[in-house]
Amino acid sequence: MEISRESILVSAVRAFCRSFAAIIGLLIGAILVIVGLMMFSSPDIYPPDTTLTISQDANGNRNLLPHTAPVILKLDITGVIGTKDLTTTKFQNSLLDSRLGMLSGNRVKAILLYMNTPGGTVDDADGIYRALLEYKKKYQVPIYAYVDGMCASGGMYIASAADKIFASPSSVIGSVGVILGPAFNFSGLMDRYGVMAKTITEGKDKDMLSPYRPWVPGEDDSLRAITADLYQRFVSIVTTARPNLNKEMLVNDYGAQVYLSKKAEELGYIDVADSDYSTAVSELAAQAQFSEAQHYQVMTIAPAHPFLSDLTESKFSLLSGKVTHNFQINSSMNSELSGRFLYLYQPN
Repeated sequence: MEISRESILVSAVRAFCRSFAAIIGLLIGAILVIVGLMMFSSPDIYPPDTTLTISQDANGNRNLLPHTAPVILKLDITGVIGTKDLTTTKFQNSLLDSRLGMLSGNRVKAILLYMNTPGGTVDDADGIYRALLEYKKKYQVPIYAYVDGMCASGGMYIASAADKIFASPSSVIGSVGVILGPAFNFSGLMDRYGVMAKTITEGKDKDMLSPYRPWVPGEDDSLRAITADLYQRFVSIVTTARPNLNKEMLVNDYGAQVYLSKKAEELGYIDVADSDYSTAVSELAAQAQFSEAQHYQVMTIAPAHPFLSDLTESKFSLLSGKVTHNFQINSSMNSELSGRFLYLYQPN
């Protein structure tokens, strides 16, 4: 009897095909699982909750107290306003969540703004400021601010919602002003090298401040008018909130300069210079009328960052097929802020 034998080549090809099919199957399965998880965990369907962490009180305690203990809500205003967690929407969500879950039952009796920011976008600074004012009025809670690093421009705008501002000795305060730009013009360089550009528009000044042609006098009039109005609003808000800050001197002398906390206190930008976190929390607890024997909890609330949310927000470019590019102009300015009106301290 003759026994047929498969050639080594045929066996190798068959084994390769089986292995290849298995790998393809696993990849397809993994992709389907990831797509399914992304669909069911999309931020548009299930917005990520905020996270609560216990922060130290005036005595450095971080023990978890009973849910009946009153709470000082700590809100971090750190980084560039209008980016990452410092948007109006995310900030409003944090305030809404401060009345739910562990914080329900009207536990929040005061708010501490922990600040280290050069400012940022006009609309987000204004939105956060108004959200704080609304919260303070609705729930009758005092708001104090503690500056640990910088409170400039949009930071001063937001801090105007605070009843009292404390700052560390090395903190930098000020920069009341508005900026748009910079805008560049390459038309002379283009003429030199014979480069031409054509933009099709309808509407007068639709391509105002185009970098590819000489600028026409008056084309930026509307932008200048908006900048002036935003500046007047800024000055009015900060001088109303800080009555020791002279309005005329702010406009004519101080301008958009910045100062160390001691000088800022002398000029009226802040209330207490050369201070520390414990002092600010202790005075806020007293303002909230906590008795000396009453234990209180300091809790920080911030937007959550679930892993699957990061996937759906395209932070993993291999899965999303999209790569996000940021053009960094300086340490605080990036392409997200380009073309927007800014309350931002950005020294060259």
